[in-house]
Formats: sequence, structure tokens, C-alpha cells
Amino acid sequence: MPISARPRRVPNPLVAALMYDDFCVFEFACVAEVFGLPRPEAGPNWYTFKTASLRGRNVVGQYGTRMAVDMDVHGLLDAGTVIVPGWRNPEERPPEALLQALRTAHARGARIVSICSGAFVLAEAGLLDGGRATTHWRYRGAFEQRYPGVTFEPNVLYVQEGTVITSAGSAAGIDMCLHLVRSDFGVRAANLVAKRLVVSPHREGGQSQFVVAPVDVRESGGFGRVLEKIRSRIDQPLTIETMARWASLSPRSFHRRFVGATGMSPGEWLSVERVNLAKILIEETTQDFETIAAKSGLGTATNLRHQFRRRLGLSPRSFRKAFGL
Repeated sequence: MPISARPRRVPNPLVAALMYDDFCVFEFACVAEVFGLPRPEAGPNWYTFKTASLRGRNVVGQYGTRMAVDMDVHGLLDAGTVIVPGWRNPEERPPEALLQALRTAHARGARIVSICSGAFVLAEAGLLDGGRATTHWRYRGAFEQRYPGVTFEPNVLYVQEGTVITSAGSAAGIDMCLHLVRSDFGVRAANLVAKRLVVSPHREGGQSQFVVAPVDVRESGGFGRVLEKIRSRIDQPLTIETMARWASLSPRSFHRRFVGATGMSPGEWLSVERVNLAKILIEETTQDFETIAAKSGLGTATNLRHQFRRRLGLSPRSFRKAFGL
């Protein structure tokens, strides 16, 4: 059964990953896992995934990994989304032919995306000039010195400037990829992919890149069970004292452990979870906003509108118009 009552159709579903010698294996694997696997439950309009190197030659990555590619760099010009999964050396300027291909693809309307050190490639191509960007925190000094015309965002997971998106350290690339799926196919599709990856379905782009990895709610006998219990009562008023009691902890200890597990305070996490549920209800039902606010724990339509504008930059009505039934 399709994951959405109204299957989406991405205008150009081709996702092309740029490959190069000494390519970053983990970053590429994140991209391939999200976009390269068939998702029949998503309906007939899922992504097409291809790889490209400068001259169409096979490449050798980290750890001696060998990769046969699908096309040369000119193939990027046909893609709807081009992803640069890291770069082998931030101090090395990429070949001009590669940079020109990225500029041309961007001019044709493609989304240009980078993970970790791949932001240096986008910056060299001039695609970040005058905008905001991020990369791994340890590259901050080098990035700011080399590209003073780019506003560096040090404490975020990813930054979107129009059709150009940069993400922070390697694992933040997963968050960014899920953000693309969410934008293209909706919340439930992103949640399904996240479930397959056993990762948090949504970490805010503005969340600090220094957070500890989220706890899987299926964790046996541990904190994950408490998160599951909170989610099952998301529509109810929840205090930190109540949640701490479920965890058999003092409120102070609970707050500390919660931040360590999720990277957010209990109140912030609850707000994100409630907005995510509201997004699903708006996408998949025709219920009025007061009902959706009550079911998602946001209380009133007024608070629903406030939270949507705060986190998404648009109203619930605009979200329904774009993604609803």
C-alpha cells in the first residue's frame, strides 16, 4: 500500500552523486541508502539514482573501495538533484570542468547539495557566494578564511539557501537527505526511510551538530521505552515531573539524560514531535486545524499556527495546500 494517499511526483527525480578518487565512503553510503534503494511502498514516482565521475571512469575510494560509475560529469546536467558527498581534501581545488558542470546544473534548476567537506566544492564553484552554509565544525576556520563572502553557520545540521543545501559532519548528511525526502514526498515517506535506517525521523536543521546520536525508541529496557511512552501520550498535557517518574529519575537527572539522548530539552523535543504529528494529520486527513491541534498535543489552532511558522516558516493552511489531499 502506498505510504501516501496522493503519491508525489518530483519534477526531476534523477539524483546524481558526484564520485571522485579517494571519495568519502560513509558520505556516499548515506546518499545511496536514501536515494539508491527501490521503495515500492512509496508508489511509482520514487527517485532514480546514478553516479558520475569527471570523465566517467571508475573510481577508488577510501579503504580501497572500488566504484563503477554510470556516467561522466556532463550527466550531472540532466539531474534534478546533484549531491557532492564530501571532498577528498578541503585544501585541493576541484577541477574546473567539475565546477563548471555544477554551475551549469544549478543554472538549469537542479538542487545542488553537499555533505560535510563537499561544501568546499560548492564554495569553489561560487554557488554559496552571499549566502549561508555549513560543513563539519573542524573545517570552520579554513572555510571562513577562504570564503569570506559566505556566512558560515557553525551549530546547525544543514542549511538551505534556495536550491543549494549544505550539511555538517557526515551523519548530518542523513538528516539533510531525509529533509529532501520530506520536501519531495512528505512526512510519512521520510519517516519510513528513517525507520529503515533506524535513525531519528526528524532532527531540526537548526539543531546543533554536536548532539549525541538519538536513542532508538526500541531500545530494550532503557530510555527508549520512555520516549515511546511519551509518544503514545503526545496529545496529553505532559510535565517533566510526569516523564521523569516514568523513567524512575528525578526531574533534574531526567532533563540531563534527555538532552544527552536527543540533543534537545524535553519541552523542545515534545514540540518537534507534536509538529511532526500535526504535519502527518494535515497531509493525510481533511480534519480542521482545531481537531489536529488537539490530537497532536498542540492544544489550539492558534498554537498550531505559531509552531508551524516558527519551525517551518509557513502556515498550516499553506502546508495543506502544498502537501495535503
